[in-house]
Amino acid sequence: MREVVKKEVLKLLHVGIIYVVPHSEWVSPVQVVPKKGGITIVQNERNELIPQRTVTGWRMCIDYRKLNKATKKDHFFCFLDGYSGYHQIPIHPDDQSKTTFTCPYRTYAYRRMSFGLYNASASFQRCMMSIFSD
Repeated sequence: MREVVKKEVLKLLHVGIIYVVPHSEWVSPVQVVPKKGGITIVQNERNELIPQRTVTGWRMCIDYRKLNKATKKDHFFCFLDGYSGYHQIPIHPDDQSKTTFTCPYRTYAYRRMSFGLYNASASFQRCMMSIFSD
């Protein structure tokens, strides 16, 4: 799990999406969760066939529940999955420290929008609509 976190942190650090921070009041923990693949059928001990999700790898997630609880909700509907697209939207410098997360290697904050923030999908949808509308 540490290798998953290390690889993701190094990737984000290398492209300038995150940076090292010495202190923040808004520190969130990192979690590693399985990437879900398709569904396969497996046989259990009673010879019954049951569907089971396959795990195709691991993903680093940041537990922003504390920050999301304090966030003013933007109920703009979004149906797009913009994981990489989120990283195209800069976060105002005054708010970057709120995205601080900690892991075994250091403490970091995002310069660009992170997946998992409550209003990330609404902000992304607004950007897409402003780009693709008249």
